[in-house]
Amino acid sequence: MLLSRKPNHADREDRVEQDKFAAPSPAGIPAPSRQSLRGLDWFIFFLADVQTGFGPFIAVYLTTQKWTQVEIGLVLSIGGIVALIGQMPGGAIIDAAKSERLVAGLAIATIGCCALAYAAMPIFPVVVAAATLHAAASCVLGPAIAAISLGLVGPLAIGERLGRNARFASLGNGVAAAVMGTAGYLLSSRSVFLVTFLLAIPTLIALSRIREHEVDIARCHGEMPREAEDRGDTNIWHLIRQRPLIVFALSVLLLQLANASMMPLMASAVTARSSEWATVLVAFCIVVPQAIVALLSPSVGRKAQVWGRRPLLLIGFAALTIRGLLFATVRDPYLLVLVQVFDGLTAAVFAVMIPLIVADVAFGSGHFNLAQGIVGTAMGVGASLSTALGGYVSDKFGNAMAFTGLSGVAATGLLLILLVMPETRRKGMIAAKEMAG
Repeated sequence: MLLSRKPNHADREDRVEQDKFAAPSPAGIPAPSRQSLRGLDWFIFFLADVQTGFGPFIAVYLTTQKWTQVEIGLVLSIGGIVALIGQMPGGAIIDAAKSERLVAGLAIATIGCCALAYAAMPIFPVVVAAATLHAAASCVLGPAIAAISLGLVGPLAIGERLGRNARFASLGNGVAAAVMGTAGYLLSSRSVFLVTFLLAIPTLIALSRIREHEVDIARCHGEMPREAEDRGDTNIWHLIRQRPLIVFALSVLLLQLANASMMPLMASAVTARSSEWATVLVAFCIVVPQAIVALLSPSVGRKAQVWGRRPLLLIGFAALTIRGLLFATVRDPYLLVLVQVFDGLTAAVFAVMIPLIVADVAFGSGHFNLAQGIVGTAMGVGASLSTALGGYVSDKFGNAMAFTGLSGVAATGLLLILLVMPETRRKGMIAAKEMAG
């Protein structure tokens, strides 16, 4: 039996060399090994690589295959609709799963096969099926990552762990964009999907490095330890009616409503003002926020444990508000790259805060991943409305008015956090962490 096996030298070495982001569980569960923590790092890195292949490259590839813009738009819309309606079912699947690693592995294999289908048979029925399966698989991957993270390190260290997750995801996105862009330029747009398929292999290898027995299934679902006196209310309706969850879901809806259309509108403005350098400038506008996220995310996770959640949420919304106002007033296309620093600040805050606050609110309910799905649905609705609203206002009243309006939406979100959103950091957990440290 596993429990009776005599520990070897490698096991003892893993336990001695603990990752600094791991904290002992208050229930006495040993901290995860360095192997599992590094496996999670690289799993997130390579997963970001894989997901990057399904970004703007789809439209480029299908255009080269003589698809019409109507057909391309239909495929992208189908994927977007499935991704939106699949958020809550995806979270519920993770809550019901006995092994988050297994579900994540099946989802990655599905996405790899979808990439291969794009490359092998770019005909309408195959591409629609691939887009649908990719969106459905992605709905379980986000909750699975947060659940595995929570199951590994527990609620005391989850803030710092989520910051580390955001760093590796940002690095993965940046590296993948460079690699796939180079492959598309030197070879063909089809090669992007072949690279995506191949990247699924190291992603699965990294996932296998996470030791199954170190991922506590109860913590993955946000349940209280079995020996806890207060097990919490596990009724789903009790979770859904919680004011912090409702307010936070509304705030992230406003976040996406303000944020999602800013980058496309800014790219259009840059192209109109400097068509010769537009591609390069837009590329820098993408790279700058990714670099900021990679740099700041771990610090955001640590500060969230010290300052609480609300101050960081206010910083994120303030940065988004300022960014919209600067986009409305700055005319020099080169200065717009510097404005994207505010985008990186907002992204660094919310990459950590969204799963962290959901973990706070769902603590003890056993429905952590369903709560993630609820917030994810709100984000999807906000993003969908943003592109339509931003484009309409821009066409009717100009870019400056559109950016000002989006900034006003962000300011509304800031006021919602300031006036209505309660602090979700648990003081008892802070005290327990100080005792553990």
